[in-house]
Amino acid sequence: MTAPPTGITADAWQEWRAATPARLALGRAGQGMPTDETLRFGWAHAMARDAIHAALDTDALAAELQAAGWATRTVRSQAADRGTYLRRPDLGRQLDPEHAQQLRAEAAAGCDLCLVIGDGLSSLAVARHAVPLLAALRTQLPASLRIAPVVIAAQARVALADEVGEALGARMAAMLIGERPGLSSPDSLGIYLTHGPARGRHDAQRNCISNVRPQGLAYDAAAFKLAWLLREALRRGLTGVELKDESDLAVLEQASSSPPPPLPLPG
Repeated sequence: MTAPPTGITADAWQEWRAATPARLALGRAGQGMPTDETLRFGWAHAMARDAIHAALDTDALAAELQAAGWATRTVRSQAADRGTYLRRPDLGRQLDPEHAQQLRAEAAAGCDLCLVIGDGLSSLAVARHAVPLLAALRTQLPASLRIAPVVIAAQARVALADEVGEALGARMAAMLIGERPGLSSPDSLGIYLTHGPARGRHDAQRNCISNVRPQGLAYDAAAFKLAWLLREALRRGLTGVELKDESDLAVLEQASSSPPPPLPLPG
């Protein structure tokens, strides 16, 4: 750890800064924060505000998904613009009536899984992480699973996936959504899995996987957790507080069932 500049009183916890992006051990200059820390705070705050207010380029995301082999549909909530979305969370949980009717017309015989990508409170997270996460997920899902076209939702809250899944006749709905930005993570993606999606579901009936990004939970690890939860949810017929994430135990079981590595030869 380099010594602090002249005039800066170092914090006793300074060495911890190498292990986390959190704002700790900032030191002080006189009775205030050092100038560089004040500037870093302003920059991080601006990044968080931009992530909340920036619009998701749904056309670009749809093109990227289609190039990767996913069929897509684009919908929006009843929040007409970003300002309304931020002031009226309830409207972000309800589908635009025209789009709801379009989805119901395509429902046919239903599906096992409906994937919804919502901008949420960080379109930056969705733009960066949704496509690589779905690429990792595809390798974890059985070929027999019936998956609806990926629904891209603008001005979306988590519960919007309930109405989307209900309209498509899905057994399961997984919402990939931008999480509320923090001062060290403006691009964190969350996943919310709901069995039997329908309007009126509440958060205790969902499983959440949080902080999906290279600096947090890696794509492969998140995809493994989601696939495990999906299989267990379909087997048990539930999600939420009654379905505990024991995917880590599955990893240990796989490791223990693998043959041990060969012993090194003497000499």
